[in-house]
Amino acid sequence: MTGVNPRRRPPVEHDMWVIDGIPLHPLVVHAVVVLLPLAALGAVVIAISRALRRSLGLPVLLVALAGVASVPMATTTGEQLFLALGGQNPLVAEHQQRASWLLPVAVAFLVLLAAGVLTELAAVRAEVGAHAAPAATPTRYRVATGLTALAALVGLGAAAVVAWVGHAGSAAAWQGIGQ
Repeated sequence: MTGVNPRRRPPVEHDMWVIDGIPLHPLVVHAVVVLLPLAALGAVVIAISRALRRSLGLPVLLVALAGVASVPMATTTGEQLFLALGGQNPLVAEHQQRASWLLPVAVAFLVLLAAGVLTELAAVRAEVGAHAAPAATPTRYRVATGLTALAALVGLGAAAVVAWVGHAGSAAAWQGIGQ
């Protein structure tokens, strides 16, 4: 049976995570590729408006959390695939090297976003008079806005790293195809 990629591939190792014989890495990578840039876009949106931060802050934070949680899974499955393919492709090695930058940037994004969203939610709670909450102050709102704006910038950086890593991975996967 011929596939899209006519190159011969070595057999998949038994200790690699697969779904129906297909390595899990290409599937897991798509979670990172979709969720982190989506969270970065959401961070930009909630940094612009306090009302949007109040209504969309937690959903954006949850998307970011899922995206960041997908990074170690993508790394693990990528290492498994690299070893199963023999570990000799310099393009894959470049992809791996670039991928080592992603988790620290993604975690920084998540921490800043969580700080901004949770600061905003604490201010809202204080505003409505929740018990044991210190009074809401304009400073608290400025801090929430600043943290969320900083998170948006770092999130855009994380999205750029995702694209940079993904480009190297695409080059490794599709080298020689269509030429």
